[in-house]
Amino acid sequence: MRSGPWKGAFRPLGGEVVVSVHSKWLEGSGPHADIAISSRVRLARNLSGYPFPSLLSGPGAAQVVDSIGKAIRSPGVVKAAGILHLVEMADLPLIDRQALVEKHLISPQHAAADSRHQAVALRDDESVSIMINEEDHIRLQCLLPALQLHEAWRAATAIDDALEKELNFAFDENYGYLTACPTNVGTGLRASVMVHLPALVMTKKADPVLGALTQVGLTVRGLYGEGSQATGNLFQISNQVTLGVDEEEVLAHLSNVAKQIIDQERELRENIRRSQGERLRDQVGRAYGLLRYAHVISTEEALSLLSQVRLGVDLKLIEGLDARQLNQLLVLIQPAFLQKVMGREMTAEERDIERARIIRQHLGGN
Repeated sequence: MRSGPWKGAFRPLGGEVVVSVHSKWLEGSGPHADIAISSRVRLARNLSGYPFPSLLSGPGAAQVVDSIGKAIRSPGVVKAAGILHLVEMADLPLIDRQALVEKHLISPQHAAADSRHQAVALRDDESVSIMINEEDHIRLQCLLPALQLHEAWRAATAIDDALEKELNFAFDENYGYLTACPTNVGTGLRASVMVHLPALVMTKKADPVLGALTQVGLTVRGLYGEGSQATGNLFQISNQVTLGVDEEEVLAHLSNVAKQIIDQERELRENIRRSQGERLRDQVGRAYGLLRYAHVISTEEALSLLSQVRLGVDLKLIEGLDARQLNQLLVLIQPAFLQKVMGREMTAEERDIERARIIRQHLGGN
């Protein structure tokens, strides 16, 4: 870890933190938790007087990390955010950084950083994380389970206010918060909801329904955000517009649209259960059986089968499992997380074998 005024003030991220599957957002409880997996609010901020990270020199980047490190340990920020553990990316092995991506705590771009001028700060329950010197100097994220956008916003804005008392944010009276990418200028707010939509996919209504969201200022991405594909019938719906709107408008709009999609998904699930009861029971039962007894399984196949099992649990066709167990498997079976748990690099075939073993263990198979 790089020396600095904050050295020793934070407990470095260690293996115990990175390999934990007890993130707050995996709890599987809260409003509409049968369909909404998580809610995320992210704020982009930059320090006045410094170029954006892509144009920042080494000494300048180090000053930014130091300034934010000091702010994070200030009493006001600690009161708002709790204790945040800060570590420079160069001190995290690549596999740990990739595991943090799989837990949705940092971006793939930040994981690729191997620099003492980029860092991440995390709270123990992982509901709060701050990327330092990613695309912007600060990317503050609050991540909660279920549909809790307003709760995530309240947590994020309290931390943002506390940080702003310690740091001089780049702000323009006409444009709002200044950010590296013009699409974030204004509020700097990105909010998203991760939803599980198997019935919309099964009835081939996902494309028209989700495709229409661009017309109302929203966008749909895959499991890992921008540039990723939807797998396991999991989609992330987020706002596109950050300029000319206030934060409450953005959150209310996204929350209302998410509720409409949740209502559609719920109605379609009931229709499928009424019209295809035995076929649906057979489908989810086969998926459950494969997961409990398979000995080799890829990430993609596992996510697809877990989607069907989750549907069966939500419709009470499968008993003895809960959302928390299934959410944790979303992380446990990922490639980097598997290797972190095993403590070594593994080939693709070794990961497929270990993934199947963990799923069997988790679901009570043999």
